Amino acid sequence: MADPNNPDGGKPGDQTVIERAPKIHKPKMWKVVLHNDDYTTMEFVVWVLQLVFQKSQDESLALMLAIHQTGRGVAGTFTRDVAETKATQVMELAEANGMPLLCTTEPD
Repeated sequence: MADPNNPDGGKPGDQTVIERAPKIHKPKMWKVVLHNDDYTTMEFVVWVLQLVFQKSQDESLALMLAIHQTGRGVAGTFTRDVAETKATQVMELAEANGMPLLCTTEPD
């Protein structure tokens, strides 16, 4: 005898389960920006780029010159936590070495 509450004809409690792939979103990325000033030495900026951002000597030198000429430059793009950690490392190194270098993060 057919169950009027179950038009599919199956037993009560029988259900079709549809498996769905989880929705995975890439995290928003953040830029780490170094700002030019009149006091931080070029050598210090190159050293920071090599130490914190693992840039080569040539990459560091080119980026330092771009920062010097344009007023700011992107040292790297990372997830928010990594970007903030790197910016903090730069600021701590600058303070420890008596340099006024400014490093900020902003959404990509």
